[in-house]
Amino acid sequence: MFGIPNDDVCTYINLLPFFLSPQNRKFADYRFDLMKISYNWLKEFINTDKTPQEISTILTGTGLEVESVDKVQAIPGGLEGLVIGYVKECVQHPNADRLKVTKVDVGGAEDLQIVCGANNVAAGQKVVVATVGTTVHPTVGEPFPINKSKIRGEVSEGMICAEDEIGLGTDHAGIMVLDANAVVGSLAKDYFKLNDDYLYEIGLTPNRADAASHLGTARDIAAFLKIGVKKPDVSAFKVDSHDSKIQVVVENEQAAPRYSGITISGITVKESPQWLKERLAVIGVRSINNIVDVTNYVLHELGQPLHAFDADAITGDKVIVKNCAEGTLFKTLDDVERKLSADDLMICNTAEPMCIAGVFGGAASGVKSTTTNIFLESAYFNSVSVRKTAKRHGLKTDASFRFERGTDPDMTVFALKRAALLIQQVAGGAVSSDIIDLYPNPVAPFNVELSYANTHRLIGQTIPHEEIKDIIKALDIEIISESSAGLSLKVPPYRVDVTREVDVIEEILRIYGYNNIYIPTQVRASLSTSPRPEKDTVQNMLSDILTANGFNEILANSLTKSAYSSDLDSAVKILNPLSNDLDVMRQTLLYSGLEAIAYNQNRKAADLKLYEFGKVYSVTDDKYNETQRFSILLTGATAEQWNQKPTAVSFYNLKAIVDSLIARLNITDFTVEDATCKKMAYGLQYKRNNKQLVKFGAVATDSLKKVDLDKPVFYADFNFDMILSAVKKNKIVFRDISKFPAVRRDLSMLIDKSVSFGQLKQIALRTERKLLKDVDVFDVYEGDKLPAGKKSYALSFILEDIEKTLTDKAIDAIMQKLIYNLGKEAGAEIRK
Repeated sequence: MFGIPNDDVCTYINLLPFFLSPQNRKFADYRFDLMKISYNWLKEFINTDKTPQEISTILTGTGLEVESVDKVQAIPGGLEGLVIGYVKECVQHPNADRLKVTKVDVGGAEDLQIVCGANNVAAGQKVVVATVGTTVHPTVGEPFPINKSKIRGEVSEGMICAEDEIGLGTDHAGIMVLDANAVVGSLAKDYFKLNDDYLYEIGLTPNRADAASHLGTARDIAAFLKIGVKKPDVSAFKVDSHDSKIQVVVENEQAAPRYSGITISGITVKESPQWLKERLAVIGVRSINNIVDVTNYVLHELGQPLHAFDADAITGDKVIVKNCAEGTLFKTLDDVERKLSADDLMICNTAEPMCIAGVFGGAASGVKSTTTNIFLESAYFNSVSVRKTAKRHGLKTDASFRFERGTDPDMTVFALKRAALLIQQVAGGAVSSDIIDLYPNPVAPFNVELSYANTHRLIGQTIPHEEIKDIIKALDIEIISESSAGLSLKVPPYRVDVTREVDVIEEILRIYGYNNIYIPTQVRASLSTSPRPEKDTVQNMLSDILTANGFNEILANSLTKSAYSSDLDSAVKILNPLSNDLDVMRQTLLYSGLEAIAYNQNRKAADLKLYEFGKVYSVTDDKYNETQRFSILLTGATAEQWNQKPTAVSFYNLKAIVDSLIARLNITDFTVEDATCKKMAYGLQYKRNNKQLVKFGAVATDSLKKVDLDKPVFYADFNFDMILSAVKKNKIVFRDISKFPAVRRDLSMLIDKSVSFGQLKQIALRTERKLLKDVDVFDVYEGDKLPAGKKSYALSFILEDIEKTLTDKAIDAIMQKLIYNLGKEAGAEIRK
């Protein structure tokens, strides 16, 4: 520090920023779902006096939704509180050899005494002064306040600044000495011509690739305001020589329909000028060096990705655009060695690959501090090819973001000229080759027929024909011919989302303004009946019950890994999977739930109660099937209470939940069977009309191992489509509480071990349909005191007549019928 703000003499460490070469460049600084647009930069394309907020409203109204507008400063702190001072006196500090005591005029009533440690401070200089109370923002490190202090016994009332201390650069060799014409007392930010800017964060939808730049965003504003767009002037571009011998060959023309390039010789790689660094800093792009910064500048300005190669590193003086052999090793800029796919398009020289086309550069061929000659690439790559390659390698860059969505094939040469002029401005050099432009099959514009009648019908309002034509022209769409019925149009290739008549109508509507569409006071509509019960009503009812009982709802991806499938032949496979973990549509809700449990248990959340509504998919005889399912999962322990300790959840906890939901749905006509399923160790299934209504039980160990779980999980799988079908016939019936008492009778019986309680219950309910209200089991015994293959059940029977009191004679008659039918159909022997 040269103006020392602390009370004591300290040892200061000069933290110079690390020079980040292209090889070290990281691409994790950006959020690619948001476009960052500078207000000041936009105004270079359009002539308007609209305020930042007005521009924000226009953008949102035309479909480019502005998620935030923030005032930003090109450098941190914006030099707030810094003033221009004049050093009137400079004498040696009486108590320190390396310090000076100065008197500085900052335009105030009195001069300031400032202790300074810079070797180059002297009387008569114009300097930048941070006065007491100012917070300065250094290039490296945290902001710090300037306080009045004593340094070695001398009062210091501020700090005379070096450029790295106020964020203007990295030089710490001495204080900044300004021009003699600097006005004493004026603000430093005015002297350095810093202008506040506004940053828009636009939620860019995938179809609006054309708006992924300042030029593209300006087009929409210009169309709305009915003004022109000013493109950068490239008329000064010229070829200085033909010394470069670099040739270009495109072997895969489908993946690289257009490839342009140019050679610039004699450049100097260095730090970018302040204006360029500030322009990039506003939109959150870190300065690398002057060459890389120009390519980033043009990308954000015009939407055309560029790549600069060290021309001297191009072996054989030949650029070959081709696919490499499967498994070829390639080290990218992040120093990661990657195995290439035979489907990856590569930019190669005669010996090796140099760059993953449209995605990421190589470690060996990029621009270095010693580079003096560059080959500048500007291409139009196939969007599908780039998207697959980026996904395959897990890379997401500014370039791939645009290529994946579709860039402008007609922009490559213009962007080259723009970049070449900027490089010559900031790095010197001469254009040493003609522009190479390989474009064998030009991309044709989209031909669209627009009907005025369809336009009025879809928009819901009549728009004058002249206004429609003005909007179309403002959107850079060419009118080929016109009739009384409509227009014949040519849509430029960069509008990849405008290929149909309805797309053009949408464009007209968004520029005309959604708010300009008249909303009628009457709405005429025909009533239509929806199916009963409504799916959402039933789903919400079940959700309310489960949530009230401590369950949490989950929502999982319908894409999953094929390793979970027990029958891959019936799985719906994804043709172009994003990854091997997302290559089929799920056939069950089980594994998405188990993954959620594993995720939570790995984060110390062991006790879980989850449910999910979702679809499962299969294919049978080339017919695709889609079924609504509803699942419940339990694991861990019950909740701890003040009067009871937590206990491990069991099958019966799950059964209680399943039975309560079935009862709430008033589904009674079902049978109970053992569940036979590879995914379950044991369990039950309820069937209705011989179709499975719900299956529940303990998840099998093999299934748990697939998601690395080692604790028991209990799972219920409902056929939600069948639930909707079952409750469709439910009717709400009012019934008085019976005035007559219910009667309980018990029977103890010996039965075969193969006979289930469910079978006994069904026999009993069929035997007495009117008066038998409930059947339950209250005791089970199996042991060596019983004959082999036998077990003992004790059942309770609840009988009730809502019209009269049951007599013993009537009860006995019913019980005799039950004993007879249980013996006949289930082989039950009544124990006396």
